Amino acid sequence: METTSEVARTQDAGTSAVQVKTGEEVRTLMPLVDIFEDSEGITVEADLPGVAKDRLNVQADRHRLIIEGDVVIDMPEGMEAQYADVQATRYARSFALSGELDAERTEASLKDGVLTVHIPKRSEFCPRKIEVRVS
Repeated sequence: METTSEVARTQDAGTSAVQVKTGEEVRTLMPLVDIFEDSEGITVEADLPGVAKDRLNVQADRHRLIIEGDVVIDMPEGMEAQYADVQATRYARSFALSGELDAERTEASLKDGVLTVHIPKRSEFCPRKIEVRVS
């Protein structure tokens, strides 16, 4: 994402356009996500069709989860697209993270165009079973 030279940003139905100083417009898709929380942490599933592992960037720190990916569309030699429903080839999305999550233990996997990111809760925020002794 261009952050140092951004001058304008617009959003429209899952697509955002960033206007940079050079006059070049960079279109970015916001991937659809599902977020699940359980007693162990959160899981984020993001739809990133066409993004290969080597074109994917996932970063997590104490405050933010960032997901970025580029799609490479392989066209057969000698052919060019006459029409495309999707014009953007870049995905980007970020989320604010709760302080109870342990970003150091974040795990991510990519399968069939779905990125799954699991961020566990810090141990002090996980419920624990207390053993009751009989006297």
